[in-house]
Amino acid sequence: MTSPRPRPPLVADERTQLVGWLDLQRAIVQMKCEGLSDEDAHRALLPTSPLMTMAGIVSHLRWVERSWFEVLFLGRPPEGPQFDKDDEDADMRVEGVPLARLLDDYTRQCAISNEIVAAHSLDETGRYPDHPSAGASLRWMLIHMVEETGRHAGHMDIIRELLDGEKGYY
Repeated sequence: MTSPRPRPPLVADERTQLVGWLDLQRAIVQMKCEGLSDEDAHRALLPTSPLMTMAGIVSHLRWVERSWFEVLFLGRPPEGPQFDKDDEDADMRVEGVPLARLLDDYTRQCAISNEIVAAHSLDETGRYPDHPSAGASLRWMLIHMVEETGRHAGHMDIIRELLDGEKGYY
């Protein structure tokens, strides 16, 4: 895997540090996918969690970014698999979707999220009227996304090691 990813500055304002930690976790997600074939990216290794694949996790993280920042925070329409009432795992069903496309979609979504964060106060709360979590501040949402992305990057650590023995935190 490639060289280490930079951590956020030791001394900086709150927004710089929060976005910096989130960007680091996002970069780790990308790093964990480097060099994987589409076959390996879609390979299910956990018998009780067949959707827990590298490709499935990337897709999930893309849609989680959209859900928190565009829908819950900005109040945009709840479109996409994250809001499929009949299939709570729809965002992880990516059979046949190339990993490169999933990573590109994730990169674009992260850029949109960062634009939203840059344009709003960390104290501002979400606007989506139909979900209680929309009442959280942007600060809370950023902290949650650091946790969410870091947790799934940890899943990807394990899956990658099981796939081909590659290890590395950052």
